[in-house]
Amino acid sequence: MRGGCGFMLVVVALLAVIALVGFLVAAMTSKGHSSSERMPVPSDVPPAAAQPAPNINIHGSGRSALQLRQWAEPLAEKTGIPVQALMAYGNAEVIARQTRPECGITWNTLAGLGYVETLHGTYDGQHYGVSKLNDEGFAEPPIFGPQLNGGEFARVEDSDHGKLDGDKEFDRAMGPMQFIPQAWETYGVDANGDGKSSPQNIDDAAAAAVRLLCDFHRNLATPEGWTKAIHAYNLSDEYVIKVRDAAANYALNQTPSRF
Repeated sequence: MRGGCGFMLVVVALLAVIALVGFLVAAMTSKGHSSSERMPVPSDVPPAAAQPAPNINIHGSGRSALQLRQWAEPLAEKTGIPVQALMAYGNAEVIARQTRPECGITWNTLAGLGYVETLHGTYDGQHYGVSKLNDEGFAEPPIFGPQLNGGEFARVEDSDHGKLDGDKEFDRAMGPMQFIPQAWETYGVDANGDGKSSPQNIDDAAAAAVRLLCDFHRNLATPEGWTKAIHAYNLSDEYVIKVRDAAANYALNQTPSRF
């Protein structure tokens, strides 16, 4: 009899564990955490274009990206992209669409870059959660990448006397889109309407990224043009794949798998 009671207790306990596991799985599924709910990500280059940002007036005074808040807020919940960053990527796409339509750049490609570079203004190349984008779209505190001293990263000696990156010995990548001073001097632009360009502002940085990517008459709607554009940011095939995967996920309105 004792053996039979013990067996029954084991069965009851096992059933309780199974029920608990089933409850936890159901709870996770109801919250959208089930991996089976993710859409498969194509490996196409260029990645599929996301639904474009709506047209806005980019020529008025003030911060034009704010016109995209209604578009960005629900999309931010699906993609995990901060609203400030998503408004900036959309704003940069609209600027490109209206001023250089032959470039064919999309907001999700910019978002793919922003994800890989700084997780949309929250990563400095060494630590996550070091910064965030404030209500004006500035990285707070400012983001400066590791010193480019030829050790773990490329060697880039100081080019701006530390004026932009605070380092008078070597250059550092700056802001949510990680421009080095030399590149910012070439492509930096005022896109938030405050009268100055700042690599720490996501509006300015996203619009500057458009200028860099679309330079040399690249057409990002073609495999060759898109790949050359991303290589202009970082001459690494692994980097191209990471940006492609992130951009492809955003086209499907979902977070990258490593988010």
